[in-house]
Amino acid sequence: MKHKILIVDDEIMMTELLSDHLSDEGYEVYTANSAAEALSLLPKTPSLIILDINMPDIDGLKLCQTIRDHVSCPILFVTARITEQDKINGLQYGGDDYITKPFSLKELSARIGAHLRRDERSHANASVLVSGELLVNLSQHRIFYRDMEIEVSKREFDIIEFLITNAGQVFDREHIYERVWGYDAEGSADVLKEHIRKIRAKLYKVTGKDYIETVWGVGYKWNH
Repeated sequence: MKHKILIVDDEIMMTELLSDHLSDEGYEVYTANSAAEALSLLPKTPSLIILDINMPDIDGLKLCQTIRDHVSCPILFVTARITEQDKINGLQYGGDDYITKPFSLKELSARIGAHLRRDERSHANASVLVSGELLVNLSQHRIFYRDMEIEVSKREFDIIEFLITNAGQVFDREHIYERVWGYDAEGSADVLKEHIRKIRAKLYKVTGKDYIETVWGVGYKWNH
């Protein structure tokens, strides 16, 4: 199976150069030119992330800090910053290595290979679903918006997981109740309405967005 590399850099020429080189090396490559694009690609479960610090929307250090709780793969900073403190900051924010521009593609390939070999001994990536800036960590049963965690109950998380996994599809209350509570559950699907109300309130309070849409006369669906 090919290793997956995610390249995050706001310079399109840089992402294209690195993408061509690493594709030739046999990697499956994904590129992002913004933090939002990078977050949207996390479900691809990259084997390694190459991350530029000087991003226009969210600083690369903050982006690294945001995603580090959701991915265990190595993160390699690539940047023009060269001071010792910059390198220390990068490592403290969750980076695993630091290479400064300009650099040789041979050196980059060698570092990537070393990190991938080292990482093969370790942990599997956390399973993460992304909706806009909302990150749902399935393995940890935790939900984050940017750097803030949104506290939900286990049942609320199960409902969110089902809806976001099937984003865009409409389900009636009975179907959601059966899938979340179980087909043999005793009770009424009417209880789902109150759970949906609480989920909406919690998500809206932090994000200012309604992720769950009521389709009148039919049921509910998750909107990205």
